[in-house]
Amino acid sequence: MDTRPSLFSDWSVACRAEVESRYRWPSMASSQPEPPAQEADLFLMEGDPADAVAAARRAGVGRLVCAGIDPESSRRSIDLAQSLPEVFATAGMHPHTASELDDEGWQQIREMVAMPRVVAVGECGLDFYRMRSPREDQERAFGLHISLSRETELPVVVHVRDAWPAALRLLDEGSAERVVLHCFSGDASIATACAARGWFLSFAGNLTYPKNHHLREAAAATPLDQLLVETDSPFLAPQAIRGRDNSPANVVEVIREIATVRAISFEAVRDATSANARAAFNRLQ
Repeated sequence: MDTRPSLFSDWSVACRAEVESRYRWPSMASSQPEPPAQEADLFLMEGDPADAVAAARRAGVGRLVCAGIDPESSRRSIDLAQSLPEVFATAGMHPHTASELDDEGWQQIREMVAMPRVVAVGECGLDFYRMRSPREDQERAFGLHISLSRETELPVVVHVRDAWPAALRLLDEGSAERVVLHCFSGDASIATACAARGWFLSFAGNLTYPKNHHLREAAAATPLDQLLVETDSPFLAPQAIRGRDNSPANVVEVIREIATVRAISFEAVRDATSANARAAFNRLQ
């Protein structure tokens, strides 16, 4: 058994231009991160995925989770997982495109979630900051994913931005049990509320940005056995390389920042988040 850290990586398997067309707008660059020992949430960059995985392995990352954001990217995440033993996939629909989720697309997601290399439902959730899909469509799609998570006993990977009250309500109403809060964006009080429900909180490279005191406070408030790390590559590069493309190998910087915030060793955070990734993603073996 590979004992190196596992990574929760949210990789939307798309070329860089395709990712930018969906996630970047003229006013601002999009944001998202990744992890090393346990879990890494990233978007696939241009170039050979095998090279990115090899670099992550050299940094000590043993496994990565590549997240789908719609049926097409979910299928490509699965293809990548089938070709690279370190990579696992998720299948779902991002809230930005929730209005596009029809019966055919949902059936495809249901079928993909049953595949052995798929370890979670999602990325799904609510994004009331961009509002690329109407609120009612986002909530409808999110509810479907929560139900599928319970049906399959797989974790649901959740994106929340400016929508915490509604997200918590829907997760509670759906009796969500296995929840991974991707690229956690809340403050310490929200972190405490989520942790009390038994959910996993995943932190990314934006944790290292000087202005994001609330994220560091949230990471400090989260029980060590519920912490995950990610990169959301190629977005949210750590502060030391901010402005460049991110990569899964940089999850070590997220671990290092959490260790500093919590005043514990790098190894303690690395080992805990690796164990947590295996606990959060029950198919991640």
